[in-house]
Amino acid sequence: MSDLTAGTLSELAIIRRSGMIESRHFGSLLAFAADGTVALELGAPDVEVLPRSTVKPLQAMACLEAGADLSGPELAIAAGSHTGEDAHVAVVSAILERAGLDEHALGCPVDRPEDEATFERMIRDGEGRNRLRMNCSGKHAAMLLACAVNGWSTTDYLDPSHPLQQQVQKTMAEMTGVPASHTAIDGCGAPLFGTTVRGVAASFRSLVVADPVSAAGRVAAAMREYPFYVGGSGHANSELMKNLPGALSKGGAEGVIGVATKDGASVSMKIIDGSPRATTIIALAVLGSLGYDTAAAAAFAEVPILGGGIPVGQIEVGADLRDAMSAGRA
Repeated sequence: MSDLTAGTLSELAIIRRSGMIESRHFGSLLAFAADGTVALELGAPDVEVLPRSTVKPLQAMACLEAGADLSGPELAIAAGSHTGEDAHVAVVSAILERAGLDEHALGCPVDRPEDEATFERMIRDGEGRNRLRMNCSGKHAAMLLACAVNGWSTTDYLDPSHPLQQQVQKTMAEMTGVPASHTAIDGCGAPLFGTTVRGVAASFRSLVVADPVSAAGRVAAAMREYPFYVGGSGHANSELMKNLPGALSKGGAEGVIGVATKDGASVSMKIIDGSPRATTIIALAVLGSLGYDTAAAAAFAEVPILGGGIPVGQIEVGADLRDAMSAGRA
């Protein structure tokens, strides 16, 4: 796996505070137009990266292909990173029940919900952290269901050599067009297969243009119909899909995201410093430069920088990306 260095990357976003550029985010970006041609290419989009939770839709696809009977909110949460609200826990529990298992079978860590209101209520009620509240529990429950229907072992389902994880690796390679050469362990404990920024953009394009009855088409449809289960209340992925009908959005840790429009335009990126704070802003700016109306998602396109609780600056598109978008419109 090649190392990414500052010299190979492009400035994708800046943080301006009180008139001064305080921080800069560098990375790689690849955008496809609706017809599949490359619209924008910055940085090093063909260097292998770890895509983190951005590829959960592909992991959910693999569960379907392995025979897991998932649909609706169950399929959406399998492809999502939920915020641990009660409705999320109910769906994850239902998947586990159909697998004949309970939360103790989950291989993800014990965690708190990301939704602050839920966490505060748990503290008041004396409810402890648990695996069901962990944002990846939907993915893990789907994996366990796929194992159960095949008679595969559920105690070692996170081993990269397990039949399910081999299916995940196969699905990822087919959807991204990139054979994984590096296997890592994700934050939730699941195997994580390396890919590229170009590969993520290609996979998101494939998801939205897929035959509706295919595994890819079913995953995309569930995510778009039930965006709350992909993220949660106020979550950027959920809100983007709610406000831009037909769009598909899934971010991951360490500054990775994939976004696609209903007609097949897509954008993916990796921010090298690992911060995700600008990824949705960048994705919406790119789609806007390609001619898409993103006004309905303006709340996530204009994020203020606060000082003393009031706006004193904002996150802006970086110079390299701005120039590339301007050249594309010329």
